[in-house]
Amino acid sequence: MATDTSSPKHEPIIIAVEPYGGSVRDHSPLLPLVYWDDAAVTRGDGVFETILFRHGRACNLERHAQRFRESAVLLDLPEPRLDHWVHATSMAVEKWFQQSESDAKCVWTYTRGRASTGHPSAWLTITAVPDCVIEQREQGVRVMTTSRGYHIDTSNCVPWVVIGAKTLNYASNMAALRWAKKEGFDDVIFTEQDRILEGATSTVVTFRGNKIRSPFPGGDVLPGTTQAALFDYATNLGWNCKLKDMDEVYLTEKADSVWLISSVRGATRVRRINDIKLPRPDNESEIRELIEAALTAL
Repeated sequence: MATDTSSPKHEPIIIAVEPYGGSVRDHSPLLPLVYWDDAAVTRGDGVFETILFRHGRACNLERHAQRFRESAVLLDLPEPRLDHWVHATSMAVEKWFQQSESDAKCVWTYTRGRASTGHPSAWLTITAVPDCVIEQREQGVRVMTTSRGYHIDTSNCVPWVVIGAKTLNYASNMAALRWAKKEGFDDVIFTEQDRILEGATSTVVTFRGNKIRSPFPGGDVLPGTTQAALFDYATNLGWNCKLKDMDEVYLTEKADSVWLISSVRGATRVRRINDIKLPRPDNESEIRELIEAALTAL
């Protein structure tokens, strides 16, 4: 059964993090936070993670923290002190659940900082999960497939390409989502020739009998923290979980159901791909409960 996450709106919480010393401070959401010459604004030069707050805790925190560190290293940012970020997140959890019991979205942001100082900038924000996200969880999404418009050749890749980093530069993904909505869809699944890659902000997962499949990460596919949590959790319950190259035919004709999974939106069933309507699986509730349990298990 889906978790009831509807709630009144609450003010965002912002906590600034000192990257070197580790001190943290509350920041008013009514005041500016980022300077005009910060690389986040001028270049999109930084990394981020998005974490679900539910039932008084941050979900899947260890995997998010590890990917955050790896992303920073790939961008040659000073390696973040994860203990400082976890401490700030614990403060944020407490502050949020003092005012609300609803789900929240926590975003860690770490940038190269101001051009005038060369000092990195770091902060986290906590906001309520938008109603449109909750609606997509419950009702599913209509998806169009599309290429990214570019190709990364991982077999002959130049060393400065930051493959596998969750960077702030999501302009192309957001443009793809806007285009999909103009065309009457809710989301996109990126493809490369016949190969399925990922959603704009999510990982593609399929179910067929007791088999759970997801595309191989790497290159054009960001390693998914929710997918990793699902595979670990489901394998222990006897599900057959494997990474697999798949094409659109696999999604529309072979899989029993197709899902887009991510940390905040959770389990979102794909109910249509392009012009093909996907039937509702008999075990939809079981799958939802499995993914939600995996997401909140750690």
